[in-house]
Amino acid sequence: MKLSPSVLAAVVLRASTAFAGGDHALHQEGAVISPADPGKAADFDILASHAHRDGNTVTFHMTTAGTAGASVPDSGGTVGGADVWSYVWPTSLDPSAVGFEGGTGILALAATSHPDFDDTPLFDENGDGDPANDGVEWHSHWVVLTPAEACGPGALAVRDIPEGASPKLPATWPGFPVFLDSPGFTPLFDGPEIKVNAGFASDVQLDGVAYDGVTSALRVNANIHAPLLCVTDVFDVASGDLSLPGKLQ
Repeated sequence: MKLSPSVLAAVVLRASTAFAGGDHALHQEGAVISPADPGKAADFDILASHAHRDGNTVTFHMTTAGTAGASVPDSGGTVGGADVWSYVWPTSLDPSAVGFEGGTGILALAATSHPDFDDTPLFDENGDGDPANDGVEWHSHWVVLTPAEACGPGALAVRDIPEGASPKLPATWPGFPVFLDSPGFTPLFDGPEIKVNAGFASDVQLDGVAYDGVTSALRVNANIHAPLLCVTDVFDVASGDLSLPGKLQ
């Protein structure tokens, strides 16, 4: 995609001013770079996605064209049909790397906001003493994504757990009947940048892990029935084709 002169100038200006610190994804060698698109919501328009490691801690971060995290979904008042907005880093890691049953889909780290329900029962993101009322606050999840035609042609969903099944799940699984974990990694925001530091067990092989960057909307099934959580809209994909071109070093 060729950038127009005005869009290119805007990107250069951002890179020299708002990104002057030099530690955003847009500045990192090997980052997955995405062209700006004025037709997209700026805070979900990806300019770059990157991941790097320090021992067994991996920093996933993403630079957007606007202020990351500035927008959250409107409340619909019920869990069924609730909207979820997200910044997502799909990876090539097997789901067993974070405690899920192995070979079950695409493991992705996600930062999400959804005002109509709370799926982090161990954590109090808004600090008011009640861990069950802060779903609108940006928080992190590991999710396992799989194709789900019931969500639409070519659509993905968070993998369901059928009634009576007992797959291996992480210790911080929040109890929802889907392959979703609530590890408590706090999303950090810095203007156009969102960053999440994720810890891994010492025996997880991280060198060369592939990754991408996605911004998307999901929705809880109105009947709260399988598939429970569908990807309903993809705002942007850093690579353009979900090819996971980034490589963790």
